[in-house]
Amino acid sequence: MSEKSLAGAVALVTGASSGIGAATARHLAREGAAVALVARRRDRLDQVVNDIAGLGGHAVAVTADITEPESAYEAVQATLERFGRLDVLVNNAGIMLLGSALQTSVEDWDRMVSLNVAALLHVTHAAVPYLIDAASTSPRQVADLVNVGSTAGRVARPGSSGYTLTKFGLTGFTESLRQELLGEGVRVSVVEPGTVDTELVDHLGDAIRDAARRQVGGIEALRAADIADAIGYIVTRDRRVAVNEMLVRAGEQTW
Repeated sequence: MSEKSLAGAVALVTGASSGIGAATARHLAREGAAVALVARRRDRLDQVVNDIAGLGGHAVAVTADITEPESAYEAVQATLERFGRLDVLVNNAGIMLLGSALQTSVEDWDRMVSLNVAALLHVTHAAVPYLIDAASTSPRQVADLVNVGSTAGRVARPGSSGYTLTKFGLTGFTESLRQELLGEGVRVSVVEPGTVDTELVDHLGDAIRDAARRQVGGIEALRAADIADAIGYIVTRDRRVAVNEMLVRAGEQTW
């Protein structure tokens, strides 16, 4: 594999203002891709764009609320207007709101479904035609769509029913889409991280956040860069290789 295995390729990463998304954007830029970073926090996006520029890469910040279909479509169009094509889509945006079904509000469930499921569908629908085109016009002769799931898409646990619903759904959607796009040269993959040191738990209420941190307190968490490395591995394989699913747990994680 060459040092710049994604030279000439264009990637779009959602949820790119921090955590796994920001780390993935930097990783893909180091591999030679031009990267569109999509999220709602413009100041954080600009910082990642500056980081990539400092690496000698090319990136653009796209402020968008992808829970709205038109905004998701416009984010894809902004990528095309800036870079002319789309070879890699990483659907990373997501939120985790924990609590039992009796304690969780409908609003929290709606927030998770809106970002973890609907936003992913919106961006995917807008991007797939251009991924298909990229697969036929790129020297790589392949395009990639990577969805970031979770171990919660494999193992159901109490206190996370709504979140688990969204991640099991993401995994099933990914597999169906993989089969649909097989003949189009678009590889579809899911990466399922375990415990990662990111902002994901910061959205929780104090009591639940403290409980979640106690649960993983004895575990050395994965870093965002570890998941970015997994995504980078998937999208830099030769076209004959399709890594459909990658489960990445912290070394001491049992679930």
